Amino acid sequence: MAERSQYEELARQLSAIGAVKREMARGLPPECPPASAGVLMLLSKHGEMRTSKLAELLAIDMSVTSRHVTYVADRGWIERHPDPQDGRSRLLRLSEAGEQFLQDLSTRTVELLEARMQDWSDTDVARLTELLTQLRASFGDCRASGPHHETKTTVPH
Repeated sequence: MAERSQYEELARQLSAIGAVKREMARGLPPECPPASAGVLMLLSKHGEMRTSKLAELLAIDMSVTSRHVTYVADRGWIERHPDPQDGRSRLLRLSEAGEQFLQDLSTRTVELLEARMQDWSDTDVARLTELLTQLRASFGDCRASGPHHETKTTVPH
């Protein structure tokens, strides 16, 4: 186990990551707030799902999730249709327009990371990715498990 001072420094560094996330979010188009990008990313990763499952993955209230779903549906980025197993529920899935939009967001994000980390070695980038994955797993991040699609999409949220 690491020494307490190492955890204290880690806490300071994690706090500073907020600035990195804000800069990445500024790269999003104005019509796509970070929460909307998160909805699209989760639907891409996990596939078709009910709003309740999306709320669970986002770790937010159903009413907030419903507002996010309405926002992305109104822009044509997702489709909603009745759940054949429960006619009262609706299933959400990424539309073709949503897939293209998400791909564009991913390209923007990757280009920003490439620009900001151009002096990093491949080994350092890979190691950071491994460590962040390990950190998320240590906290039981449900978004990190069970990808539906094999494509990896990196979008700030």
